[in-house]
Amino acid sequence: MVTYSYRALTADGTETRGIVQAMDEFQAAARIKEKCPVITSIVPVKAGSKHRLLNMEIGSKKVRTKSLALMCSQFAITLKSGMPVGRAMEMIARQTDDKKLRKILISAAEDVNAGVTVASSFEKFKDAFPVTFIESIRAGEQSGTLDHSFTKMGEYYEKTYKTAEKVKSTLTYPIFVICIAIVVLIVVMTKVIPALAETFASLGGQLPLATRMLISASDFFARWWIVMVILILAAVLAWKAFVRTESGRKLRARLQLSLPVIGKINTLNGAAQFANTMAMMISAGLTLDNAVETTAKVMDNYLLHKDVESMIGRIIEGRPLGECIRKSEHFPDTLKEMCAVGEESGELDATLTTIGDYFTNEVDNAIKTAIARLEPTILVFLAIFAGFIVFSIYLPMFTMYDLM
Repeated sequence: MVTYSYRALTADGTETRGIVQAMDEFQAAARIKEKCPVITSIVPVKAGSKHRLLNMEIGSKKVRTKSLALMCSQFAITLKSGMPVGRAMEMIARQTDDKKLRKILISAAEDVNAGVTVASSFEKFKDAFPVTFIESIRAGEQSGTLDHSFTKMGEYYEKTYKTAEKVKSTLTYPIFVICIAIVVLIVVMTKVIPALAETFASLGGQLPLATRMLISASDFFARWWIVMVILILAAVLAWKAFVRTESGRKLRARLQLSLPVIGKINTLNGAAQFANTMAMMISAGLTLDNAVETTAKVMDNYLLHKDVESMIGRIIEGRPLGECIRKSEHFPDTLKEMCAVGEESGELDATLTTIGDYFTNEVDNAIKTAIARLEPTILVFLAIFAGFIVFSIYLPMFTMYDLM
């Protein structure tokens, strides 16, 4: 497809400008004349020109998961009603509130109406979609079950969105409390303590140990805060550079799976991610080896990604999934056994869906349990810290009369 820039006159004689994508100049002219009867100029847009700059998207390249889930559900309904794919794309584009998705659908509708496959029309925007989206559409087109593929994707992305929202809502309160505590600490150490230190110093005498410790800490932060900020930023940048290496990815993934509490949550989440993605891929019509290959690409944890990736070769050799996943080091035994049972019974996609729901609920429960334990821990820590500050400030006030 080539992008053309054009100038044209509408039916009432108004000059208009725009861009259109087409296979060649003749097709572009035909599309323009559907809206504007008179074309004054039409030229191909060169790569890197100002039109590309003007059309650059600000922010994340990815389409929001909520918008993606809604779009897939709408596609499933319209395709089951017998509506052509191109027309369905145009209708959904008019209804969506996501500007990025609207532009993609309009462009994809033009391609589909020109004879391009649905998967190819979306593949031009592969950076905006998960790999599971493109592969599911391609499999649905090849098997003639595109509406079923969109149904499964709608359920999958809706489940993914709801899980992410649950995690965000659960973490909101402790994060808010920690942020408030940091702000209070900064104000106390930079404003309150220095003012009290001057008052105590003017009175003379020996201050209590706790008060001296607090004043020393305040002086340290006031003098070296720039150095501390620089060191923290340097450490963050060094860690980011390290985790781009092979050994860094493995270390971070190992920490994610082995840390107390967090390790269990990440392991359960990885199992849910594997089961849910595999269930959707198989239901969409992908072969088992292609389903495993696609699932490996979407695994968040690097060690789990390598575990799934290592299964591909053995599955191509003809070995069953249950045997392959048993050799994985980091997946829960429950997932391994259920995959084997589902494969032996011939109900692998249904079994994976069930086990995916089970692990999703387990992740939700594990997070709630962790937060329930974290909240009182944070409050106790803050109470001890606040008590120390109050004790350090008020203790010398009881001896101020002796100093005056």
